[in-house]
Amino acid sequence: MRLKNKCAIVTGGANGIGKATARRFAEEGANVMIWDVSDEAGQAHASSLRGIGVGADYMHVDVTDTVAVNSAVAAAHKDFGRIDILVNNAGILRDGQLVKYKDGEVQKLMTDEMFDAVISVNLRGVFICTRAVVPIMIKQRYGRILCASSVVGIYGNFGQTNYVASKAGVIGMTKVWARELGKYGITVNAVAPGFVETDMTASMPEKVLEMVTARIPVGRIGQPEDIANAYLYLASDEAGFVSGATISVDGGSVTGT
Repeated sequence: MRLKNKCAIVTGGANGIGKATARRFAEEGANVMIWDVSDEAGQAHASSLRGIGVGADYMHVDVTDTVAVNSAVAAAHKDFGRIDILVNNAGILRDGQLVKYKDGEVQKLMTDEMFDAVISVNLRGVFICTRAVVPIMIKQRYGRILCASSVVGIYGNFGQTNYVASKAGVIGMTKVWARELGKYGITVNAVAPGFVETDMTASMPEKVLEMVTARIPVGRIGQPEDIANAYLYLASDEAGFVSGATISVDGGSVTGT
């Protein structure tokens, strides 16, 4: 029960890695507030977590909406009395090459809309949510802020200019906040997942999945629970001297090799 009586907010907590993280935290005694825009899945997950015997609720929150985030933080603080942990997990993909060039002609460009959408959720959303909870954590003299980066934010990846930019930016903000907030008892860390089996990867061709798996030294694709366990460590008091770090959870992979 490493998180007993702690209050955690998990953005994008209705599915995938966020869902596994919310459950893992609840299993360790945390009261969990799930934020997402998938209402049916979010409400069902919150209900299942209450069955574990902890406080759990769901709120429809768009992390790019400052007003909505501030309101949701106030509601969580009122319900649970404190906010100990924020997991900035919400994220989207809009993949495409910067310029797709073939047969001497430009075939396609990454649009402004594709770039802005990913930056807005994956980077600006992390900023908005963190800014909203930090004043509460400062008054408590305690907090754990956890941010979802990616191994592609470290190594780059073909066809993901927008996604890589957002995940590299998360690493940078994590380092800044670790410096700014440490004196208040707040640690800030990032987790950089490798290839993880989620709903987004379920539709990939079997041949592609086999190629990806062959490049992972441990011989398997990651599971959401693998990432959730890393978040659990960083959220616990055991990681009280870890701050400003980016922990890769990727089975030993180095993207691009």
